[in-house]
Amino acid sequence: MANALIVLAAGRGTRMQSDMPKVLHEIAGAPLLIHALESARGLEAAHTVVVTGHGAEAVEAAALAHDETVICVRQQEQRGTGHAVQQAAEALADHDGPAFVLYGDTPFVTAETLAKMAEALEGASVAVLGFEAEDPGKYGRLVTEGDRLLKIVEWKDASEEERAITLCNSGVLAADSGLLFDLLAEVTDDNAAGEFYLTDVPGLVNERGLVTQVVRCDEAETLGVNSRADLARASAFFQTRARTQAMETGAQLEAPETVYFAHDTVLGRDCTVEPNVVFGPGVTVETGARIRAFSHLEGCHVSRGAIVGPYARLRPGAELSEDVRVGNFVEIKAAEIGEGAKVNHLSYVGDAAIGAGTNVGAGTITCNYDGANKFRTEIGDNVFVGSDTQLVAPVRVGAGATIAAGTTVWKDVADGMLVLNDKTQTARAGYVRPVKKKS
Repeated sequence: MANALIVLAAGRGTRMQSDMPKVLHEIAGAPLLIHALESARGLEAAHTVVVTGHGAEAVEAAALAHDETVICVRQQEQRGTGHAVQQAAEALADHDGPAFVLYGDTPFVTAETLAKMAEALEGASVAVLGFEAEDPGKYGRLVTEGDRLLKIVEWKDASEEERAITLCNSGVLAADSGLLFDLLAEVTDDNAAGEFYLTDVPGLVNERGLVTQVVRCDEAETLGVNSRADLARASAFFQTRARTQAMETGAQLEAPETVYFAHDTVLGRDCTVEPNVVFGPGVTVETGARIRAFSHLEGCHVSRGAIVGPYARLRPGAELSEDVRVGNFVEIKAAEIGEGAKVNHLSYVGDAAIGAGTNVGAGTITCNYDGANKFRTEIGDNVFVGSDTQLVAPVRVGAGATIAAGTTVWKDVADGMLVLNDKTQTARAGYVRPVKKKS
């Protein structure tokens, strides 16, 4: 039976003290909303509805950029979580199957937990996600009988006995779509806040003689982001989890606590990452590659056996073939580096293709920008590029060519040619260096 996903992303997030909608604040290079959508990917939802409100246009643009099949609906007035879910009713009118309600500011619910909720719906009408809180504070409490949920009690309405309960409500809920919207139609705003609460649903389920089952998860999965401090804690949690997963799948992190991942970093087995490496979005590092200390990578692909750094920067579009060497203080952008090629020292290679086996000397620059447009440099296989060379694009250097040190190349070079700029070297005898005057 097909699933539907409803992600609530309408809140203002006043505690963030930001002009930007809360769900667009980023962890590891991706907005909170995208983390929430990705966490539910395992549901293979036939319909995904994002409920927007504050900053709706920006939130909708982010959601659709991530997945163009997302349906965006707006909650014009923020009147509670139950009211927010109701805004998805029309979009899911023809859906026959479970609907899962997640939150755009709660990014870490796992696929395994959502699978348990789906399994719980086989024997219950509604599944509610709960967690054992280390410090229950003012969370809503789940009053249970075994795995059956009897009611959700808000802290302010709870008795002393109920406040002693440590099983707390995450807000995440799943139910048959038709039943969910039927129940929400019965929810009232007869409360101090004058809002329609999703937490009223389990009570209505029990009144009908149906069953609500509790599914338990680790507290960290329910971490919500409501402030800058929460965002920092969530970022730290993400990094810890990403480092652990990378090592569990075979990557070697020499100082894990100093390596920073993006939301989509992929590391192959037996690759090594030295200390103080930062991965931006869109990086894949294959088996056996080594990323040396203090390097920064984003939007790039590093093939087997390649060595990058230390102190290297790979920018979007950098494609390193097998056994490439990219050394210290080298920057590569929108360039393909062929198998076994070396760019070892103090060079900039941008908008270029470097052939297999080519050696690029220290201080080489591909001059790709004329102040308005970018142009491409193409260097063939087994070329030797001497130190302090400038290649003024668009230009092509043929296979096996040699570029002498200190040369400016602005015309195409045929295969096998030696290229140099003629210079005169003058020597003078008897020259005395100036000395610093004494004060």
